[in-house]
Order: sequence, then structure tokens, then C-alpha cells
Amino acid sequence: MGDELKIKKIVDDIDDIYNVIKTKELSFSEKILIDDKYSEIKDTYADFINNYLDFKEISDNLYDGMYISNGKGKTIYINKAYTKITGITKEEVIGRTVKEITEEGNLFKGAVTMEVIERKEGVNSLGKSLKNNKDLLVSGSPIFDQNGNIKLVVINNRDISDLKELELKIAELNDEKIKATEEIKFLRKQQISKNNVVYKSENMNMAMDLVSTIGPTDVTVLITGESGTGKEVIADEIYFKSNRENKPFIKVNCAAIPAELLESELFGYEGGAFTDAKKRGKIGLFELANEGTILLDEIGDMSLNLQSKLLRVLQSKEIVRIGGNKPIKLDIRLIASTNKDLQEEIKKEKFREDLYYRLNVVPIELKPLRERKEDIYYLTNEYLNKYNKKYGKKTKLEKEAMKILEMYKWPGNIRELKNLIERMVVINKDGLIKYNNILSILDMESVSFATMMSDSNYNLKASVKKLEKDMIVNSIKKCGSVNKAAKQLGLSQPALWKKCKVLDIDINKE
Repeated sequence: MGDELKIKKIVDDIDDIYNVIKTKELSFSEKILIDDKYSEIKDTYADFINNYLDFKEISDNLYDGMYISNGKGKTIYINKAYTKITGITKEEVIGRTVKEITEEGNLFKGAVTMEVIERKEGVNSLGKSLKNNKDLLVSGSPIFDQNGNIKLVVINNRDISDLKELELKIAELNDEKIKATEEIKFLRKQQISKNNVVYKSENMNMAMDLVSTIGPTDVTVLITGESGTGKEVIADEIYFKSNRENKPFIKVNCAAIPAELLESELFGYEGGAFTDAKKRGKIGLFELANEGTILLDEIGDMSLNLQSKLLRVLQSKEIVRIGGNKPIKLDIRLIASTNKDLQEEIKKEKFREDLYYRLNVVPIELKPLRERKEDIYYLTNEYLNKYNKKYGKKTKLEKEAMKILEMYKWPGNIRELKNLIERMVVINKDGLIKYNNILSILDMESVSFATMMSDSNYNLKASVKKLEKDMIVNSIKKCGSVNKAAKQLGLSQPALWKKCKVLDIDINKE
């Protein structure tokens, strides 16, 4: 019989007793007294029923199994979760003592009820249901009456397989966290790999001295110079010498990201802030760089509207995500770089003057390679060693070839030199990069002939002869025949043949 039916039967029995009593001959005062007592008993039972049903509903919806015994260890209640976890039913335990069940040895092991009664304190143990072979975490607690005697023992039972599964998930999350951390470190090294900075020129000496001075500070730096002059390398060096070296270093190319997307990339956005926005929102690059360093490369290409918002960020040191209203405090170091003349951009009203002064706290100007030719020799050898090692070669550079590199104007600056050396190493077959190999690739119009003429190794006659020979050789190679080359050079075919003979040019070889 269920608990509700038992309670209902008790109430029905009380009603029957009350009806019997009412048939007796009683005085008016006795009837009043009986009616009052009957109402009191009915109300008490009604409260009891409601409280009991509430307790039962709550306990049956608990995640843990509940096993309740009286002060003698007699089982008086188990909840549905207990049966679900252990496979043990009410009929198998209610009314029986835990001691009896344990001695029988058919239902469970590791019971703590009797130990709780004996020690009069909470007890934890590992148990096992013999019905379904599940391991359990068993926690027992005593409940005392007013006299300090144990009236109830409440046991919580939890399926350890759940805990093991949770433990496994936590271990997996920890592994993923470790993996993600290592991946971040790896990607950070890839992004800001420590290159050997080689230089000889006064301009680079001054720049590197300044980097060493300001590196450990948090001062804002503006690096200017043509594309390919090494602005990012200087930014990397500042980061390596800073107190934020082990913190994030986020690089943002303002020219590479469309203007309409750059704001959301920098500041992030809340979920549903605009059409196609992610439901959970997105963290911005400023937020991602927090406690570290952010490089805003090609900042001269940033729109005026976004410049205004960037200025507010620099002033308030906080951002608000798009679609949000909660300020996010920032602790970052800002480095900006550009290949544009920002003062000219200010005159054209394309760059904010107030933002310029915010950025230009410590300016570092990098000269183009054509104005620091002393660096070419050292850079060339650095890249030659690098790519020889990368491609497993032992390529060397002819002396005259180095002369051409030093005479070239390098419109692409260091990046162009680096790419040229890699190309020369890769395609070279005999281990020596020659003068003609370089000239076949470089734009002769960008070679400084004034430098060639003034070189102590060449007088005017020798320089003109060498230039003439190289131009003819290159033209024959490009055109594929002497006839076509003569037309390109503006010479008659006999005249070109004659020059080839005078200049000792082997037509068949070329």
C-alpha cells in the first residue's frame, strides 16, 4: 500500500471514531470539546499530509539517492533516485534494519548507518549495490532529538560513475586548456619569431638604441617608413624588450581589413548587435590584447570615424563592444606604424591631428634601404646564410653581384632584397650567384649608375663597357635571338653583331 493510501486510511479511521463518538449521549460542552479536538486533529493531519507530500515530491526529484533510517537503524524511507541508482526497491528494505540487510549480504555493501549511530557523527565511505554492481559514494549524517539522541540517519548515495565521468571531462578540459595554451605560445612565436636584426647604418643604430631605452616602458610608439623598411621588426623588438613579453601581442593590419569590419574586429560586439552577428557575440582585438601589446599597422589607412573612436579609447583606456553598454577596462601598450606621411595626411584632412599627437609620443623613423646602403652587405649575407640552410645549399655571391645590390635603388626595400636572395638561392645551380644573374632580374633603371661610375674599381670607360655588355646579354636572353635584341636596343643587326665581338660576348652561349 502506498504512503498516500496509508495516510488516507488513518484519516478515514479518525472520521469513523468521530462518528461513533457522536452517537453517544454527551453533554453540550462535551460535544463542543470533541468537535474542537476533531477539527484540531484534522488540521494537524492535513498539515502533516501536505508537508509529507512536499517532502516526498522534493526527495523524489533529488539527483542523489536518499536512504533514511530511525535511531535504531530501521529503514523507514528511500526516494526514487535511490531505487534508480541502486536497483533496490522499497519492498526490499523498508521496515528492515540496515544491520540485518548487511548481514544478509544480498543488496549492498559499505553501509554506514550503524557507524553513524555508533559514532554520532557524519561518516563517508565507498559502497556498492549488489543488485546492479554500481560503485557508490555513501555519505551519512545523524539527526538528533531534543535530548541529544539520534532519531534519524540520513544517507546520500551518489553513483561514482557520474563522478568518474565528470572527472574525465575535467581532465579532458584541462588537457584542452594545456594544448590551447601551448598552441597560443607556438602561434605567438610564429607571429613574432625572434629574428637576428642586422644593421650597420647610423639610422638603424639610432633606432635600436631608442628601442632599448623605451622597450621596458609602456610609452606609445609611432614607427614610420616606407613599406618593407622593417617597421614590424622594430615593433617585435620593442615587445621583446618590454615587461609584457609573455603577454599577448596582437598585430592588426588596418589596411588589410575592410573599413566597415575593422571597428567590430577591434572593439568586438555583443550577440545580435547587427545582422549576421554571432549569437554569443565576439571578443575584440583590443580586449584580446589586454595586459599585452597591440600593433596597429598601417594606421594611416584608418577611416576618420574610427580614428575618433580610437582616440576615445586612448583617452579613457576602456572600450565598449558594439551593441553593448558595459565599459571594459584596458591595460595595453599601443604601437602604431604607417608608410604614410601623417602630417601630410593631416593637411589633406585624412588624419586627425589630435590622434597624431596621441600616437607620436616616441617617433621612430626608418630610412629606406637606398639611404642606408651600409646595411645591404650585412642583410644580404644574413639572408644568404638563412636560405642556404633552409634549402640545403652552399651558394655564394660574386663580388660584382654584391656591387649591383649596393647600387640598386630597392623600391621594395628590405622585403625586396630578402625575396631576391631567396629566389637566387633556390634557382642557382653552380653555387655562385653572378653579376648577370642579378641583372637579369633587377630593373636596370633602378640601378644607381652614378654610384657605379664613382666606384673606385671602375673608371668611366670600364663602367660604360660593362653596362653595355650587360644590357646586350640581358636583351638577347629576354628576346631569344640577336635579331630581336637588335631591334629592342635600337641597333642594326650587323652593328649588334660587331658589338658582341668587341665586347667578347659569346652569342651561342647566351
